[in-house]
Amino acid sequence: MTSDETPMASSDTSDTSPGEADERIFAAGFRRRTLLGAGAVGAAALASLVGAGPAEAVGDDTLPLTPATQPGDPVKTPRVNGLHLQFGADASSEVVISWHTLAPVRNPRALLGDLDGRYRLSVRARPASYRDDKSGTTVYAYHAPITGLKAGGEYAYAAVHDGAQAEFGSFTTAPRGRAPFTFTSFGDQGTPTTGRRYVPPVGVTLPSPPYVNDNLGSPAASDTTAGVERVQPLLHLFNGDLCYANLANDRVRTWSDFWENNSRSARHRPWMPAAGNHENELGNGPIGYAAHQTYFGLPRQPGQTSVTQGLWYAFTVGSVRFISLANDDVCLQDAGNSYVHGYSGGAQKAWLERELKATRANTDIDWIVVCMHQVAISTAYAANGSDLGIREEWLPLFDRYGVDLVVCGHEHHYERSHAIRGQQANATLTPIPRTTSLDVVDTTQGTVHMILGGGGTSAPSNAVLYDPPAGRVITSVGAPDPVTGKRPPVYTEEQAPWSAMRDKAQPYGFAAFAVDPGTKRGGLTTMAVTYYEIVGTQGELAPFERFVLQRPRRDA
Repeated sequence: MTSDETPMASSDTSDTSPGEADERIFAAGFRRRTLLGAGAVGAAALASLVGAGPAEAVGDDTLPLTPATQPGDPVKTPRVNGLHLQFGADASSEVVISWHTLAPVRNPRALLGDLDGRYRLSVRARPASYRDDKSGTTVYAYHAPITGLKAGGEYAYAAVHDGAQAEFGSFTTAPRGRAPFTFTSFGDQGTPTTGRRYVPPVGVTLPSPPYVNDNLGSPAASDTTAGVERVQPLLHLFNGDLCYANLANDRVRTWSDFWENNSRSARHRPWMPAAGNHENELGNGPIGYAAHQTYFGLPRQPGQTSVTQGLWYAFTVGSVRFISLANDDVCLQDAGNSYVHGYSGGAQKAWLERELKATRANTDIDWIVVCMHQVAISTAYAANGSDLGIREEWLPLFDRYGVDLVVCGHEHHYERSHAIRGQQANATLTPIPRTTSLDVVDTTQGTVHMILGGGGTSAPSNAVLYDPPAGRVITSVGAPDPVTGKRPPVYTEEQAPWSAMRDKAQPYGFAAFAVDPGTKRGGLTTMAVTYYEIVGTQGELAPFERFVLQRPRRDA
């Protein structure tokens, strides 16, 4: 077991050595009152333990009060908040463990071990921070990169800083080479919490003003996370517009609510995000993404600067290359807190072409999956619509290098396209379907686009779909509004020969993708896709549709 970080030295001043102190903290996480009489904790019991969540996994009445676990000053010592995971560039050997606080802490570190309770090492967490321009609050994040992990390995870990209760989780690294796995995806979640008190109209007095929604979240934002945990994927792709903090009265509170909701899943499986327009928060960094960039520890890419780091990245799981894009760079629509179209100066597009070219030259990779926020296809007549900027900048590259699947958000409903390749010579560059098979789709014929924007937003768009299907495309923007500064979209309607399937009945849901690499060199590999509707308050699921993507393996 190796790491690129030097094991952390604890500040414990007792006779216990730093390594011993961290080992005791880790071991304490496996003690439960019901297991004390059973002797050693087996792997199955531990797997149940770490899956149960922090409230059950660790309790104050079962922890030994060693100096390393003594409670800190509750006024000065923040707890471990928002524990979550990200994959590194090589998901088979690299995981980043992250959390955040609202005050600086001492000795932030991650403790790694096995599911049988064996402690391995302590890794120092790298600090990051941003100052929320609206509230003046500084948020501190901590990212502990773990490298040298075993492919397909199962691990337990704890996140801790001096004076705080350790928070525990578990994870499985990605397989190396062709192996089956499952991932899930949705976008546009928000939070399940309300954030501010209702302000009644002038002259109206209420004895106790109720709380109202402070962003675009809804109670369904909790149900989608519970639904993902029913599937238990290896990883989750989050297609942008995470919590809509840019709309909130209290942006920091909204991010905190987002993590409180999602850490129950994200501490056990990486949640890999794409930046959406609502991650653009006025004053938070030069282009508004400082909060998003601080909370996540994502693989850095060549050509990125301190302004753009973490906004686009790629990683490999098995025979799938995942590419995450930041679409505000190319979109015409003005939909964030500031208009940042073209902010990378072409750097993201140049990186994307290099990445796609290298991936298609790699015969170990069969599938290319792109995760992004804004859409190239949509049949909603009263939502955001498709964006010509994406069709101009990204789609020719997707065609040239044979991207198999694109998952998006932005529109708040479920929709998928036929396999598309090429564009009509018209004002909207209408994508051309190359096959209209609904059940089994050959992605060598074209790219399938999926809108998965039903993560929990309070403004669903499933009720505003053209019938029969048609499209509305942002082909330009108008002059800035003198009051708001917003550039209004200019729309052009089109026919939608690319439209394959839509869910008009239910607004909330997500997709699960089961990758099967196949068994024969040069044979077929498949990706079985299920779109689940959320139909209950604890993540109850109902399949809306199932279909299969397939293509030949590239190892012939």
